[in-house]
Amino acid sequence: MRESSLERFNRYLLSQAALPKRALLPQQPSITISRESGAGATTIAEIAAERLNAIAKPGSTEAPWTVFDKNLAKEVLVEHKLSPDLEKLMVEDARLPVESIVEELLGLHPNTWWLTQQTTKTILRLASMGRVIMVGRGAEVITQLLPYVFHVRLVGPLSNRITQATDFYGLSPNAATLKVSQEDHARKRYLRRYFDADGDNPLLYHLVINTAKTGFADAAEIIVQAALRHHRKFVQGQNTWRAA
Repeated sequence: MRESSLERFNRYLLSQAALPKRALLPQQPSITISRESGAGATTIAEIAAERLNAIAKPGSTEAPWTVFDKNLAKEVLVEHKLSPDLEKLMVEDARLPVESIVEELLGLHPNTWWLTQQTTKTILRLASMGRVIMVGRGAEVITQLLPYVFHVRLVGPLSNRITQATDFYGLSPNAATLKVSQEDHARKRYLRRYFDADGDNPLLYHLVINTAKTGFADAAEIIVQAALRHHRKFVQGQNTWRAA
């Protein structure tokens, strides 16, 4: 029976918690995916995780590759022992509804800067544990100084991304057009406000893929092979440094 993403997520956390003396184990790779709305990031990330798990060494006790996308907000709340009610504030945007701003001013919940700091801590922890694919939330900026993290940007022509959003979410073309536009602008605001960064900057990434040219399955395979080559180079560099 095929393992669900939730089951794999839970198994990942359990296996990582059971690892003794983590610092003594070889550093495992991680991947970040930045994306334009409708470029297929969630689907591609899941395919890539399945492919990476399929080529793992037989009998390996390593944690399964796991995707952190929408479930990342829940992981932040669990890790920092925060109320589940705060999930509604953890949107990938710099704008919040007026009622949320009023509640923040009244001290009814933490401000969004503080929540973003907790998200940053969680992303760094997950990246250091390895074998994760983190989608969005500024992960590509947060982990820029970690040489074992491989950064990917997924893009595509607007018409293709609207078609994908129409199919994926079951929306009308007009609703899909609005969703794609709103999500793209929201993510730009999020990166600009909290990280002073531009997600369209190609210098942030090892790899930029036009998913309209490759399709989702091939995009996932390109990511897998490029990320594995990147990690082999990282390991070789570490071994060279230790031998020097």
